[in-house]
Amino acid sequence: MSLEKQGVATGWNFLSQESGFEIGETLIEYWSDETYLKALWVGLLNTVYVALIGNVLAVLVGLFIGVFSMSPNWMISRICRFYVEIARNIPLLLQLFFWYSLFNELLPAVDQAYSLGDMVFLSQRGLKFPWFMAGHWEIPTLSGFDFTGGGTLTPEFLSLIMGLVFYTGAYNAEIVRAGIESIPRGQWEAAQSLGLTRIQMLIKVIIPQSMQVAIPPMISQLLNLSKNSSLAVAIGFPDFVTIANTTLNQTGQAVEVISLIMIIYLFMSLSTSFIANLYHRSIAHKGAER
Repeated sequence: MSLEKQGVATGWNFLSQESGFEIGETLIEYWSDETYLKALWVGLLNTVYVALIGNVLAVLVGLFIGVFSMSPNWMISRICRFYVEIARNIPLLLQLFFWYSLFNELLPAVDQAYSLGDMVFLSQRGLKFPWFMAGHWEIPTLSGFDFTGGGTLTPEFLSLIMGLVFYTGAYNAEIVRAGIESIPRGQWEAAQSLGLTRIQMLIKVIIPQSMQVAIPPMISQLLNLSKNSSLAVAIGFPDFVTIANTTLNQTGQAVEVISLIMIIYLFMSLSTSFIANLYHRSIAHKGAER
């Protein structure tokens, strides 16, 4: 018996149909009377946005923690090691729930928002800050039960970024630390003989060499963060998976929607891996020339 006789819709015609649902956080203009294709595009942009910001911050956190975990200061190195062990041994989903609960339970209501210079506000509605809106600079102002004007980072977005960065940054820190430890002791001694300070040795001699060792495993962490962003569905951030799930529930076209999810994440992973490997080959080539 064919799928049509069973009442199961097939094909891609649903992409041109009206979605009929709102999306709480978008990078581009979107209305509920627009198509499923537009809704999925909004979700894809949100996913790429999270992956880019999350990976940049996770790499910076990993670099910072990895370097300071080898500090001669016992207290600093122990704090860094403690962070790494905590972050790596708690499941990411639980960490996302923790940050989401933290933002929703501990932050004040809108009318009691924490403020910084009467321009930046933090409350249960998220972080409000000055931003270019409709062609001019707008400062958020309290109006009724919420702020108007300016830019917004919602609690869902902040929770997702904090969870992904906190978790992945710990793995990146271990990668950075292993890369630094792989540098022969003679490199440290040679740099020291030139009269360089410890910070200068790290920046000019040790870290550039250690990156040749650290980048291949770090590429895996870049991919992992991008794929782990799909857990956004658990805290209500409208990423591609969240919007695709809504589309599936409304249209019933599971094969097509799940295929789209697989294709999108495969493309993101291959693109990230390709770009990162290009960078790795470029620095390896420069190192060989020296």
